[in-house]
Amino acid sequence: MDGVHPADSLVRRARKGDDEAFNELVQAYRKRILGTIARLIGRPEDVEDVAQEVFVRLYFSLQQLRSPDVFEPWLYRLTVNAAYDYLRRQRRRPETRMADLSDQQMLLADAAEGTRICDEQERKGRLRDFVRSLLAEVSEEDRILLTLKEIEGLSLKELQQIYGASENALKVRLFRARRRVLRAYRRSQAAAHNQVGSR
Repeated sequence: MDGVHPADSLVRRARKGDDEAFNELVQAYRKRILGTIARLIGRPEDVEDVAQEVFVRLYFSLQQLRSPDVFEPWLYRLTVNAAYDYLRRQRRRPETRMADLSDQQMLLADAAEGTRICDEQERKGRLRDFVRSLLAEVSEEDRILLTLKEIEGLSLKELQQIYGASENALKVRLFRARRRVLRAYRRSQAAAHNQVGSR
């Protein structure tokens, strides 16, 4: 995570049980953690719950941190793991909560449609949805890796710290993940072409 780094002393104080220092860490990283989780799980209504789980895990495992200078990649790993756990739970629970949310979602959709500011925002929204739909066609592992690299902008060095894999291994994984997304894109284009041709 780029941006403002917490002072080493803040991490050290939190590790010693200083709740005020821990709260400062939470406030410093909360927005970025929420943004990362939102991009990884794709369900806005559950982002806060997953973030809460990240910070609970952080609180109880902070003592395991080797040194303050690896805090950020370590926090990223906690975030990715919590997102994985959430996605696994969703797979085991196939029923959805769409029925509970449908009215609210319809209202939100109507409001969004009615307050759309300009064509540029609409274009960006379509592009964002298209990227999400492509990433939905590949495995969770591919989706999370590509999200961290291409959307979050993490370097290979940062990914090494999160995944515990060599740079070459990550390059291979990224290459294969991108290739699978490209195949998904080609399939979507072919399907769209066939749909147009069948009209």
